[in-house]
Amino acid sequence: MSTYDWLTEQFEFHRSHLRALAYRMLGSLEEAEDAVQEAWLRLNRLDAATIANLGGWLTTVTSRICLDVLRSRKSRPEESLEPTIPQIKADLNNWIDPEQEALMAESVGIALLVVLDSLSPAERLAFVLHDVFDMPFDEIARIVDRTPQAAKKLASRARCRVRGKRPGNPVDQTNRRKTVEAFLAASRSGDMQALIAVLDPEVVRKADPSALPAGADLVVRGAERVARETVTNAQLAHYARVVLVDSAPGIIVILRRRLRIAIKLRVKDEHISQIDVIADPARLRRIEIAVFE
Repeated sequence: MSTYDWLTEQFEFHRSHLRALAYRMLGSLEEAEDAVQEAWLRLNRLDAATIANLGGWLTTVTSRICLDVLRSRKSRPEESLEPTIPQIKADLNNWIDPEQEALMAESVGIALLVVLDSLSPAERLAFVLHDVFDMPFDEIARIVDRTPQAAKKLASRARCRVRGKRPGNPVDQTNRRKTVEAFLAASRSGDMQALIAVLDPEVVRKADPSALPAGADLVVRGAERVARETVTNAQLAHYARVVLVDSAPGIIVILRRRLRIAIKLRVKDEHISQIDVIADPARLRRIEIAVFE
């Protein structure tokens, strides 16, 4: 076997690991594949015989490539405002993600990817490498040009952001999550009776104007009216995930790997008493989203 063939075989052995790492770092399958390919190109420019640990070298190089991509993203100007939710719904049938990307996103957790997007590049790298791939902090420190203690602090800050603050005792949060999950399941199926059963009779729904059709009421009261409106959004509910929104149980809607809607829910006595639908980009940037474990 030639040196090139041996190197190709070894790289292919590590490819799935590198791809998984890059995807969690970047949240885009296309960018992840580009990062892995760049790592292969850099490997080919070196004498592989000088690399004592090929797997470790590839992990480090791929991580640095991803870090550069994330830093480049942060330096770009903010994008223009998003289209309104009614416009998004109108175009939804044309928004079909490639199957491979969809499967990858589900395997990682779409909500987790959204939360990771809120971290700084160094925090994201430290969290992914340590908490997901068990890399020691002394190795992470060399990638981010920090001390091991500083790298540990980066991962700790990221972990707090990912998990969020959990007010109340675990039983309360578990019960609230069950209520929100029942609401989302009924929303997806369009089951009016199930929706009414999980809503407080005096529930209040508030929404940003961009989350509604022109002329729709910004505030709707009563379980039947809220349930009827929710049924009309069953298509969007299939793109929703249960999370923590500002430390409280909630729902986010993600389309094309982008956060489009966040819904804050107030749960009282196992019923939803208030719904706040956030679609304005400025408000979305201010909220804190965490994974509801």
